[in-house]
Parts: sequence; structure tokens; C-alpha cells
Amino acid sequence: MSLAAASASASPSALFPSPTTAARRRFLHHLLAAPPRPPSVRRCSPYHWMAQFWTEGSLEKNNALVEYLKQYGAVTTDQVAEVMETIDRALFVPEGFTPYIDSPMPIGYNATISAPHMHATCLELLKDRLQPGMHALDVGSGSGYLTACFAMMVGPEGRAVGIEHIPELVVASTENVERSAAAPLLKDGSLSFHVSDGRLGWPAAAPYDAIHVGAAAPEIPQPLLEQLKPGGRMVIPVGTYSQDLQVIDKNADGSTSIRNDASVRYVPLTSRSAQLQDQ
Repeated sequence: MSLAAASASASPSALFPSPTTAARRRFLHHLLAAPPRPPSVRRCSPYHWMAQFWTEGSLEKNNALVEYLKQYGAVTTDQVAEVMETIDRALFVPEGFTPYIDSPMPIGYNATISAPHMHATCLELLKDRLQPGMHALDVGSGSGYLTACFAMMVGPEGRAVGIEHIPELVVASTENVERSAAAPLLKDGSLSFHVSDGRLGWPAAAPYDAIHVGAAAPEIPQPLLEQLKPGGRMVIPVGTYSQDLQVIDKNADGSTSIRNDASVRYVPLTSRSAQLQDQ
């Protein structure tokens, strides 16, 4: 039987046997600690050899990616699995790229859509602050994928706001969401995208239960801390060459607790002009 035929007849669990706990830990350490590889070396991605099976953009293929992330511990809850299965990554990845491999993808204007394992990590870290009716801010919303996930989780009674300082990306992300399961939330206004400097946040919908920053800041922007609700959580990569994914919890008295979750590599959180200077 050919590999393609085998993939069509076998379930994801049959193709990929359940790993041991130690294997899960080694896999996650590799994914979260190593800098993302550029597209030219995507062959080193653990999903590259699987990509030969995934040639069509469909929810079935998207679900297979989520199942794989579950087996290796990047997705650990039904809440995160459900939203990642509902929002098809293929709708947010530029044409010509394989959407279902675990690699960041360029989306133009020196911006990227993060790798699936990083989306899963951030959703798991924020899930308790993404309950129905809560408010979420996505700074550097880029393709719109994670903002759409936030919107699905907080629902029509909540608010999900994406901030992006490249107008063309705001147009593109809006069009991406219009093709997705989150389209009704965009139409009713509970999901919105805005052209603005993300370092300043979006005070109009503050305070936020959850804030995600999709680019690395040299230090935590003060306006974002001010817009974080007591009891809320921010997930933000901090650093220049050496970066840590920091988890910031705001206490009831306004103080903050900060911990490092993983070493990461993100594009820098900077001004629009600096981001475009190498275009």
C-alpha cells in the first residue's frame, strides 16, 4: 500500500502511536525552547514528513493537526482543542504555504503567523480568562487567527479585540475571519480589528481579562499593564535576542506576579516604520 493510501485509511492515532510521558516532554522542550526555523528549513519541522498526506485545506486535516498536538501535550484541554478544530488554520495562512505543519509562516510586511504549538500554548495559558462574557486583547493580531479563537471562546456576550499597526494586515485578517466560523462575531461587533500601535493597547474595550502579545517587547509596555483587569492574565514574549514567554497575573490589589513559561523566538514588537524598513 502506498503512503498516501495508508494515510487515507488510517486514523491519526494509528499513524502516530501514543508517545510516552518522557517523549512528550522531550518533544515540547524541543518545540518551545528552539527558535522557529525559517521556511527554507521547514523540512526539520516534526510535521514536515506528515505534510505529504495533508494536501487539501479542510477541517478534517486541521483536526488531524490538533489531534497530533493533543498527543504530544501542546493541547491539554477540550476547550482549546475545540476552538482550534473550529477555526481552520488554512484560512489564515497565505496561499502557497502548507498550513498544517508546525512552523511559523510569513504573512507579508515582515510579520508571521505563529506555529500551531505556540497558538496552543498561549490558548492553554489564557483559557481561564477566555470564558464567555470576558474581554480579550490580541496585540499584533497579524493574520487574525488567534483573535478569532479568542472571539469564539468569549462568545457574543464578550469582546475580542485585535490590534495591528499594518493597515493591509487588518484588511487581510478581516477577510480571513469572514471566511471562518467566527464570521458572525465579526458581523455583530463582538470581534473587531483596529489599526493602532499595539504597545498602547486599546483603552476603549478595557479592562481586559486576557491580553496576548504576538511579538517580543524589550520590556512589558506599561499601557498594557494598566489595561489588564485585576484577576486578568497577560502572555507576552519579552527580550531581544534572548526571549522568554512571560505570564503576568494581575492581583486584586493591582500588583503583578510574573513567571517565565518558556524560551521563545518572536519577531520584535516595534513601530510600523521600523517593521517595514526592510520591506
